[in-house]
Amino acid sequence: MKAGFLPKLLLSPSVLLVLACVYGFIAYTVYLSFTASQMLPNYEWVGLTNYKILLGLQNWWISVNNLWIFALLYIVISMGLGLFLAILIDQKIRAESVVRSIFLYPMALSFIVVGTAWKWLFDPGVGFEHVIRQLGFTSFSLRWVTESHLAIYCIVVAAIWQTTGFVMAMFLAGLRGIDAEPVNAARIDGARTWQIYVHVIIPQLAPVFASAFVVLVTMAIKSYDLVVALTSGGPANGSWLPSVFMYQYTFTRSEMGVGSASSVLMLLAVGLFVLPYLLSEVRRVKYG
Repeated sequence: MKAGFLPKLLLSPSVLLVLACVYGFIAYTVYLSFTASQMLPNYEWVGLTNYKILLGLQNWWISVNNLWIFALLYIVISMGLGLFLAILIDQKIRAESVVRSIFLYPMALSFIVVGTAWKWLFDPGVGFEHVIRQLGFTSFSLRWVTESHLAIYCIVVAAIWQTTGFVMAMFLAGLRGIDAEPVNAARIDGARTWQIYVHVIIPQLAPVFASAFVVLVTMAIKSYDLVVALTSGGPANGSWLPSVFMYQYTFTRSEMGVGSASSVLMLLAVGLFVLPYLLSEVRRVKYG
């Protein structure tokens, strides 16, 4: 048996499963988006009809607008807090492993658990509002989860709480891999600590920023379980994201063709961010 044949033989079942169960169903979904499928798949070809219907639906544009708000706040705040915490922990603090574990712990929880926990916290009857009123601030009000134009911010807060520790770990690993020579040279030249971070250290973290951005964009676009657990998409569709729209139209409203079309647009959105990153990584590995 040749030395290179055994690894290929061992990997072939998983490769076939991935090709069939992931890329096969992606291709099937793309095909369904061009058919008259409703409750069940229907292979009558209708061209771009489903995409025209999709782009004319108010619920779709509500979902897209919510996604912009959610993704922008989620990515910017998670990366900012993650970098800030990583810099603090990198100061050789005591019990670093304990502090790091505290911030990483939320990442071990599923979005369903996180969504359920934050649903209680935002509940006016038992959550933050109830506790603060019990402390004497009787006029305090925090009813984001019951207001359609504020419900999306509840999802932003819960998602940031869960993911910031993961981003912090990425930046901390990047900080520990920084070339010390230019940092020491800057110190000898009399640069202040904040100047060293701004002009020397943070620019060297550009690959970490790119990796964190791609991961967070992907998580934002495919977020579904957190929305369902926290707000169920409500009130009045106020916290719908494209993933919720896709599920509702595919499995609840029996508009499988329209739901498939929304899935294809989500896939294209993910590819828009992931493919350039993958190409840059391949080019970096190939040319050093």
